Amino acid sequence: MQSPISFLPQNHFSQVTELLQLEAEAIAKVAEQLHAEEVNKAVNLMANCRGKIVLSGVGKSGIVARKIAATLTSIGVVAVFLHPAEALHGDLGIVSGDDIAIALSNSGETDEVLAMLPCLKQRKVPIVALVGNVRSTLARNADVVLNATIEKEAGHLHLAPTTSTTVAIALGDALAMTVMQLKGLTPEDFALNHPAGRLGKRLTVRVSDLMHGGDDNPVIEPEASWLDAVTQISKGGLGAVNVIDSDRLIGIITDGDLRRAIQKIDPSELAQLQAGQIMTRNPIAVTADMLAYNALKIMEDRPSQIAVLPVIDSDRRCIGLLRLHDIARSGLL
Repeated sequence: MQSPISFLPQNHFSQVTELLQLEAEAIAKVAEQLHAEEVNKAVNLMANCRGKIVLSGVGKSGIVARKIAATLTSIGVVAVFLHPAEALHGDLGIVSGDDIAIALSNSGETDEVLAMLPCLKQRKVPIVALVGNVRSTLARNADVVLNATIEKEAGHLHLAPTTSTTVAIALGDALAMTVMQLKGLTPEDFALNHPAGRLGKRLTVRVSDLMHGGDDNPVIEPEASWLDAVTQISKGGLGAVNVIDSDRLIGIITDGDLRRAIQKIDPSELAQLQAGQIMTRNPIAVTADMLAYNALKIMEDRPSQIAVLPVIDSDRRCIGLLRLHDIARSGLL
């Protein structure tokens, strides 16, 4: 049975920051020791790959390989993780001659990875080795060698894969981001692969996806009475009603507009009060094809925030109403 840990007064902050600095310095050193020719070969192979990028590794290197594959996939590059042991028992079937392979091994002598190399070569698959030992068997059999050598692992025992995995992840990220730039990936392209995330929604969800249109679009004409405005606002439940003239937007009436108008008018004139006297004329409006996030910025980036926006088409015909509440509920905030 393990003895309980004794929590003695120590400067843990100093130790943690020292280890972080050690890993940061290792990344900087790898950046200096990489050979430009090898890096250029690796990037060109990845950017021009007609098939898949197949990443392999065992243990912690395998976890890093999965992470790099996930990063590449997120930027629209077809990449998969292939476990070397499973590859030798049938999973090599996913590898074709149009693919490239990136093999990760800190020692460069991982048995399972080495056993897979002849099969890759038989299929004429270019092999990129991301290794911590450039004199290793893996490095000697690779078409491209990326030198991820480190001096020591972080931690007082220098045994657990720490600095080596940090360096490998950083190098994988750098390769992926370079490939992304070469392929001309735009924020919109990135968002297409991240539709459920906040960034993806901000770059893909449009006003038309959230607005209340058709029969749900509350409208009245300027000659309508203030009671008609109250009825339409209550019926629609959106807190506002669009005012139109021949289908074209000329104003909007919100709950607040109604309250303020009723407070100001003489009670004897209330019966003659019309929508055209209450409405905010020529209100700010958005189009259906506008990104909902841009509509949100229009609502918020002003001295007095707007809770609802009319939606119009190119001829200023009123086609809907967009609420701040709908944008918030969609997850854009």
